[in-house]
Formats: sequence, structure tokens, C-alpha cells
Amino acid sequence: MLQLLVVLISGSVALLADTIHNFSDALTAIPLWIAFVLGRRAATRRYTHGFGRAEDLAGLFVVAMIALSAVVAGWEAIDRLLNPAPVHNLGWVAAAGLVGFLGNEAVAVFRIREGQAIGSAALVADGHHARTDGLTSLAVLVGAGGVALGWNWADPVIGLLITVAILLVLRTATRDVFRRLLDGIEPALVRSAEEAVADVPGVLAVDDVRMRWVGHEVHAEAVVDLASDLTFEAAHAITRDAEQRLRADIPRLTRAVVRPRPQTGDTVAGGVAAGEGKASPMRADDGAWRDASGAAAPSLPTGTRPGSGQAH
Repeated sequence: MLQLLVVLISGSVALLADTIHNFSDALTAIPLWIAFVLGRRAATRRYTHGFGRAEDLAGLFVVAMIALSAVVAGWEAIDRLLNPAPVHNLGWVAAAGLVGFLGNEAVAVFRIREGQAIGSAALVADGHHARTDGLTSLAVLVGAGGVALGWNWADPVIGLLITVAILLVLRTATRDVFRRLLDGIEPALVRSAEEAVADVPGVLAVDDVRMRWVGHEVHAEAVVDLASDLTFEAAHAITRDAEQRLRADIPRLTRAVVRPRPQTGDTVAGGVAAGEGKASPMRADDGAWRDASGAAAPSLPTGTRPGSGQAH
């Protein structure tokens, strides 16, 4: 509100552009707060994966507000270049720019730190948005100094530079938000997941690792090759250990599903028959697990309940 008041009494288009950007930054906090509240709701029969995607959708609003602020700031700067007007109360303009920088930088540090801590791309993008606000506030100081030296064109030119800075933030924010919406994830996390599962005793190979961010949580799936002579219970224990290893090694991973796949080869001999009261061995003549009688084995119940973070 202080910046808006100074804009009205000074007529500075650079400060106006900075004020518009600050207002858009403040407005983005509202959908982010709503998204965080929705994201804590439990999964339902309709939304079986929970509501974590609400945070990614809020990122779209952040992108839209950044784009809108760039359009308005650029329009006002161009209009001032074509229709010059004097700037008054330069001292107040400079003071407003300094206050804007200090306030925005404090907000930026907080949002970026918290966003990185919880893995929220939307919150980190909003933090970078606030940091750019701070830099544009410093640019207002430069513009005020130029006008004081008699360079009346300095104010609208600074307004255009602020517009360019906003567009750069828009590019980065758009990339990050849409990457999340398209289930993009850091390749380093995928490598870490593959290595973690491969280290689990009994796992012969790891295949088809798929991971994605849902809000600020990571969900993962993988297929592991196991020896074909394992019992159902042994195979289930290995996949359960793999899921627990993923949750322990991958930051912010809350849901892991590991599916077993028998290693193909000749029938494994020396198993214990089901009639002896012990678990029967499995064979893999055609790449599918079967019990000792040759009947197809039932699907192995592995994985984690959506939202629970615990294995079945």
C-alpha cells in the first residue's frame, strides 16, 4: 500500500511496474495456501491418489499472475516512453524502492528455503518470483537517480527492464510447473532409486523404475527380477524390503510399489511340494511364476496403500 501511495503522488512508471509485480506476488500466496490445505486431505474413493496435485495446479495460477504482471508493466512502460510525463517526489520513490527490496528479499529467502525443504516446486517458483520483485525494487532506485540527473527517459526504460526480468522469471516458473504436471522428475532421483533397490538382498535386476512428484511428495514404482525358485512368502518379503529401502533412501518419498518378476529359465528342481504343509516353490518355464502343480500363481500383493506410506 505504501508503494501504491507513492506511485500516485510521484507518477513513476518504474515504481508502478514494481508495485504491480508485488501485488501479483502477494496474490499467488492465496492459491498456494488453498492447495496446501487440500493436499493434506485423505484419499477418497474418487480421488484414490489423494489431492497432492492441487499444489501443481496452484503453480499454474502463479504462472498466470507472473505473465499478467509482465503484460501490465510492459504496457505502462511503453506508454510512458511514447507519452513522457514528469516524475515527482524522487526521494519517496527511492525510499519505496528500498523498502520494497528489503521486504521482498526476506519473503524470497523464506519461500525458497521452505519450498526446497518440502520439495514444493510451486513454492520455490513463488520464492524466485519474490526475489525478482526485490531486484526490480532496486532498479526503481536506479531509475529515480537517473531522473534526478535529468534523464527523464530513465524511468520508463527501467520499467521495461523490470518487464524483461519478469519474463525471465516467467520462463523458469513455467518450465518447472509444467514439468511437474507432466510427471517430470530429476534423473538423479531415478538413479538413486535404482541403486537403492538393486542393493536389496535377493533382487537380481531392477527394471521399469517410474517416479513422479505429486505436490511435494514423491511416488515410485519399480519391477524387480527375483529367482524363480522363491516361495510366494520369500518374494513378498524381498519386495517389501525394497519398498522400505526406497522410503528410507529417497527424500520425500511417501508411496512405493515394487512388483516382482520371475527370472526366466529352466524349471527349478528341489522344491518343497505344497502337500507337505510348507510353501510351494515356483517355476518359470514360460516367464510366469507357477506353483509345483503347474497352476498359474496368483498375483503377489505388494505395494503401499495410496497415502498411507505403509506396505500391505
